[in-house]
Amino acid sequence: MAMRSSWFTDAVIYQLDPRLFVDSDDDGWGDLPGVVERLHYLRGLGATCVWLLPFYESPFRDGGYDVVDHLAVDPRLGDLADVARLLETADDLGLHVLVELITQHTSDQHPWFQEARRDRSSPYRDYYLWSDEPRTDIKPMFPDVEPDTWTWDEEAQQFYRHAFYAHEPDLALDNPRVREELHRIVSFWLRMGVSGFRVDAVPLMLERAMAARPDTDGQWLVRDLRAAVSAQRTGAVLLGEVDVEPDRYADYFGVDGEQGMTMLLDFWSNNHVFLALARGQAEPLERALRAQPAPPPGSTYAHWLRNNDELDLERLTEGERQEVLDAFAPDESMRIYDRGIRRRLAPMLGGDARRLALAHAVLLSLPGPPVLRYGDEIGMGENLDLPEREAVRTPMQWSTTPSAGFSRAPQDQFQAPVITGPFGPDRVSVDEQNVRAGSLLHRVGGLVRARLGMSELGRTRPETWDVGAPSVLALRYQVEESSVLLLSNLADEEVEATLPADEITALRAGAARYVDVHVDQDYPQVETDGKIALAGYGYRWLRRTIDGEAGSAGSSGGGGSGEGGA
Repeated sequence: MAMRSSWFTDAVIYQLDPRLFVDSDDDGWGDLPGVVERLHYLRGLGATCVWLLPFYESPFRDGGYDVVDHLAVDPRLGDLADVARLLETADDLGLHVLVELITQHTSDQHPWFQEARRDRSSPYRDYYLWSDEPRTDIKPMFPDVEPDTWTWDEEAQQFYRHAFYAHEPDLALDNPRVREELHRIVSFWLRMGVSGFRVDAVPLMLERAMAARPDTDGQWLVRDLRAAVSAQRTGAVLLGEVDVEPDRYADYFGVDGEQGMTMLLDFWSNNHVFLALARGQAEPLERALRAQPAPPPGSTYAHWLRNNDELDLERLTEGERQEVLDAFAPDESMRIYDRGIRRRLAPMLGGDARRLALAHAVLLSLPGPPVLRYGDEIGMGENLDLPEREAVRTPMQWSTTPSAGFSRAPQDQFQAPVITGPFGPDRVSVDEQNVRAGSLLHRVGGLVRARLGMSELGRTRPETWDVGAPSVLALRYQVEESSVLLLSNLADEEVEATLPADEITALRAGAARYVDVHVDQDYPQVETDGKIALAGYGYRWLRRTIDGEAGSAGSSGGGGSGEGGA
């Protein structure tokens, strides 16, 4: 069944951290004017949407998620005029912009919290959660660092709750005044011109909604938020961080005609992508996709490989999680929070350009918008000397210079040190890969642009096909008479996939044939025996057609030509 089309249906989202992308004024901090300078790069890559990580006023003790003012730009990153210019330039380039909606907590430096702790009679006291005794009502998000969720405040003479860090007190979303503030924040940024929000920590927000209305599941808060967004700007979206079991997804999307989150970040499939990569077999991801409920009309999933946080593996069984940890984080220093991995994609996959391209081919073949993490398109590494998740939060590597083209400031003024070693800018950079045929940047760009030519991926759910090769993920999308088959070989060995019997019959009868749309290297054409060759870590995207239709719409971005060497 075909899905209704919206702007995000065919979106390719690029997630970037303004602090760490480009420094335009040489103070060691990336900034919004720097982002504006590089929007053409994102458009050239094929991205259609930019997801900006926090740029709000903040002490930046937690990457900007510790907000001091939701309506102000941190002066080190720019001002509201810079936001306006960024949005205008993005619009000129056909790029949508998503920003962060962080309302589960604030910084302890926020004026609301400072007022709340000074005066019990202040209306801001009820903006947060206080208690005369510590409680055990929720589990800490970062047990390695913050084993407790209630901290004593000497000035307030009470404990306050924080699901995350002690410097990020939880907001009382069961307070209607706090929800009014939330809607005011949404209205402000929508009027500025953003296309929507990535909503942080949605399940925790609902916990407070249930406290306000104990007879509900708290989803009314999501519905109210969606209504406020839709009323302000038609087509604006909510991209929810919802790390739950698949059977709970429907609640967050909306039921009984009520609309909730527009898109859900699919942690379930993300976990199983890495289990499939660890095993070199497609079965875990095929199983995950079958368990993923179809989203309602006007909604979809968003997929990614790595993001700004740890690779959280909580959706796997204990045994499966250990497999992934053993494969991709063999050293204890690479692990975090008793649940995940604090590494970038490239070092996890051994810096192998073929395997990295294959991982992106898998990502871009999944149903729903893919999210690319800045720097993954060139294979950036991590810095395990940095604490916690800071290991994957390092400056973008534009050039081969020691400063990576990020800034001309002295490096000791940088927000984070530039990666060194085998993934340093002398070996991994945009400039070097831009001019090298077959580089990871060229491969990822080719995959992105090829995907943009396959409208089926945004309009229907795929079938998983058994092609007789356990290492091959085979996803077939069909909308009316239009059909594509996306093959990805998760193993290092060459394999031969075989089409299902009814497809072979159609080939032999001349009723159909398969032509390459995008491939990792040159392959022989698919003959009537239905055999399809794939190199180790190879991928082939094919369109099912009939004689005379080989050049039909969808043969885009790389055509049938190979990507060259690694």
